Amino acid sequence: MGSYQNIHPRKPKDIELKRAYIIGSGIASLATAEYLIRDGSMAGEQITIFEEDLLAGGAMDGMGSAEDGFVARGGREMEEHYECLWDLFSQIPSIEEEGRTVLDEFKELNDIDPNYSNVRIISNRGEKYRSKSLGLDDKHSDELTKLLLVTEEELGRQTVEEYFSKSYLQTDMWLYWRSMFAFEVWHSVVEMKRYMHRFIHLLDGMSSMRGLVFTKYNQYDSLILPLKKKLESSGVKFRFDTRILDLDIEILDGEKIVKGIELEESGVLKHIQTTKNDLIFFTNGSMTENSTKGDMSTPPILDKSEGACWSLWKKIATKDSAFGNPEVFCSDIDKSKWESFTITAKGSKFRSLLESFAERKFLPHKTATGGIITIKDSSWLMSITVNRQPQFKNQPEDVIVAWAYGLFPDKKGDFIDKKMSDCSGEELLLELLYHLGIEPSVMSKYIDECKVIPVMMPYITSQFMPRVKSDRPKVVPDGCKNLAFLGQFVEIDGDCVFTVEYSVRSAMIAVYTLLNLEKEPPEIYPSQYDIRVLAKASKAIKSEHESIFRKLVEKIIKNRLKNTTLEGLF
Repeated sequence: MGSYQNIHPRKPKDIELKRAYIIGSGIASLATAEYLIRDGSMAGEQITIFEEDLLAGGAMDGMGSAEDGFVARGGREMEEHYECLWDLFSQIPSIEEEGRTVLDEFKELNDIDPNYSNVRIISNRGEKYRSKSLGLDDKHSDELTKLLLVTEEELGRQTVEEYFSKSYLQTDMWLYWRSMFAFEVWHSVVEMKRYMHRFIHLLDGMSSMRGLVFTKYNQYDSLILPLKKKLESSGVKFRFDTRILDLDIEILDGEKIVKGIELEESGVLKHIQTTKNDLIFFTNGSMTENSTKGDMSTPPILDKSEGACWSLWKKIATKDSAFGNPEVFCSDIDKSKWESFTITAKGSKFRSLLESFAERKFLPHKTATGGIITIKDSSWLMSITVNRQPQFKNQPEDVIVAWAYGLFPDKKGDFIDKKMSDCSGEELLLELLYHLGIEPSVMSKYIDECKVIPVMMPYITSQFMPRVKSDRPKVVPDGCKNLAFLGQFVEIDGDCVFTVEYSVRSAMIAVYTLLNLEKEPPEIYPSQYDIRVLAKASKAIKSEHESIFRKLVEKIIKNRLKNTTLEGLF
């Protein structure tokens, strides 16, 4: 966007006559409401947000207590070049410090306490892996170079394992990559390509997770709650326990207009008549739909029933091909699911154990997360992280909260002879303790301190499933006059799904397009075109592979500079 684009658009004609209906209450929906008010000059009273659950925030949740156990289904990694996200929170008031914004307090915290991981990988029941190399050879370098330069159309629905050699999938780079971003070998190599372009400026910090930034508390308390309070104070209406059943869409002479909304609210069927003048925003697809929880003695079930969000998208998709192809993303749960678990520990033993692996003390509000610690030889490919403590506002100082996940829930454990998906919270913790080097005879002392809440998520990586461009609808499909799609399953050229930035960018595009505002979203950070970034990346490998990586970068730069006055630079 740049300062030149950071304008206050003129108030759209007859904006006070419009109504906005937003389906879903995740970050994309909340951002949509905020930009309707901020840039679209719409009164909050004209905006309604529908939510099937009883809590706003979508995937960015966080709840619980020290007595019953805290839980968050996941957390999103962020970095300073999330231009849309930081634009959003630059004007959301802090709920902790008067006169400050969420961005003010966020940046200050990360400046004072920058993230750095001392230990990124462990194996052999607690042995720390110290290598900073990505483990690439000439063949891998060529594969990565080709991936950066080939078009998405050429790659099509190709998967990671179809594109790369088997030896690449054994490298440290792939281990770091998959554990940071939750990629599987059967996922789309196009999405991996987008990540490489989008985050090449972070490549040199992959083994230490430098360059990432984190919230003070869990992301619900730190981001969702202040935004929701701002919207409520502006008059935005939230209608919970409401399931949208269908949209009545009239398609005539190339124009697509939503004429009605069918819904069920608190068990009562209702209909809302809409006109071309109204605006409807729909977060199509959900990464966390049908999530289920377990407890210390019970595993979470795998819910394969069709939830409201996917059901609605499927109905809409039958009306016109421009509305995407949801089946591509939601039809193979065994390839899109994984399981996480949140550990609430009161006492010193578990805290001390985690501090020994992270090689830092978890001091209140003074210790950065340190990043994910991945257990390389775990059959579940389990990772654990301890974010800033306390993670929850109602978390006592003598309690520590950690979050862990496994990418292979259908495999049996190395200590517990069960599939991860069949394990209770206690059994998950026993498997983790085993890999952290704790002897079985003393595990009960750690168990007594902890409450573990596991969560099974059938669709958590569905956005990575192999696809082609037409499988995801445009934010505003061709011909749509009052309908926009939001979130992780829309098509935004050049940006990366499974990020908060993608959701907020979709909200900005939707509002600016439907209201025809003279404003554009910020430019996606163009690090792939920055010679300084490429030069820095080329120096990242301080090992026998430095010349190999430099060769990769030189090829990229040569390609970009071909037939220019700088072609002879290398």
